[in-house]
Amino acid sequence: MEAEIIEKPMAFGFEENENQIMIAQMIRDFGEREIKPFMMEWDESQEFPVPLFKKLGELGLMGVLVPAKYGGSGFGYHEYVTAIVELSKIDGSVGLSMAAHNSLCTGHILQFGNEEQKQKYLPKLASAEWIGAWGLTEPNTGSDAGNMQTTAKEDGDHYILEGAKNFITHGKSGDVAVVIARTGDVGDSHGMTAFIVERGTPGFSGGRKENKLGMRSSETAEMIFDNCRVPKENVLGNVGDGFIQSLKILDGGRISIAALSLGIAQGAYEAALQYSKEREQFNQPISKFQAISFKLADMATQIEAAKLLISQSADLKNRGKKVNKESAMAKYYASEVAVSVANEAVQIFGGYGFTKDYPVEKFYRDAKLCTIGEGTSEIQKLVISRAILS
Repeated sequence: MEAEIIEKPMAFGFEENENQIMIAQMIRDFGEREIKPFMMEWDESQEFPVPLFKKLGELGLMGVLVPAKYGGSGFGYHEYVTAIVELSKIDGSVGLSMAAHNSLCTGHILQFGNEEQKQKYLPKLASAEWIGAWGLTEPNTGSDAGNMQTTAKEDGDHYILEGAKNFITHGKSGDVAVVIARTGDVGDSHGMTAFIVERGTPGFSGGRKENKLGMRSSETAEMIFDNCRVPKENVLGNVGDGFIQSLKILDGGRISIAALSLGIAQGAYEAALQYSKEREQFNQPISKFQAISFKLADMATQIEAAKLLISQSADLKNRGKKVNKESAMAKYYASEVAVSVANEAVQIFGGYGFTKDYPVEKFYRDAKLCTIGEGTSEIQKLVISRAILS
């Protein structure tokens, strides 16, 4: 992918720029060859297809937001959203892993790493030579991340990490992880620190891999730290800033999950729309029945509204503006739309929608994670309500 950005204004998503058009077509062509023929096999076996992500790296899709000087594509959030949407229209699992790699691990190092850290890690992440993971969630502290139990204690020129993270994308297969650990008191928002931990570091291992309802070829697993010695030069930013950094990373991460949700919704809608035109009952296509056409109207309207919320968030992010409320709105609404649209798509397909011979059952299973991952719908409403009441 060329790193040169074609400058063209975009007003909240009403017009795609040339880069977005190019990226979308590239992914559609790539998906037909490299994803569609294998995605159900990956889904059934729960295989995380690492070679596929190496190919995505060759296309520049594993470092979309990384500047060209670090080996990335140097694009902005509109192009990034387009890439996630197009991948997720084909396979939500691929969209999820691509998004997590870009916005969490790579994004954290890009936003808070020093120059030496950026030079060392970003080229390998942007090319997908290394797959990235990001560890905040723990078994007993999901939304309550401030009470995390994983600790990092200073020991000379190192910190010793003890504890475990769970529900981590690429928790076993990731080559490098950004890990948030407690360096101060429990509950202290300035008592946590971010560390870069490379796979192969003694004491760092992958644990149990989750057996999931959906997103089955995107690996979700534990990361375990047992007397894991991490050098001080691997601290990201200042000691004690890890939690504050994480909240800022999650602002961008919400845009990623919103885009993932939109892609799933669009994929399900397009499949249902096409099927409704082809499936005949009572001597006419089922799209001719008001019960079906009204479902499609609702689905299309919800998708367009989600697009606008996401485009607004991407625009604010590109301009360096505060995006906390807007990204929460986009993530909340788009994820609920994904579940609703996928549900209606299965209904339109009828009995066939419940089988694996048609695509909507997978969209239906994949969609639910979007209302949970990177902050549940309830947490998004908490963020939104605090913003509008402050």
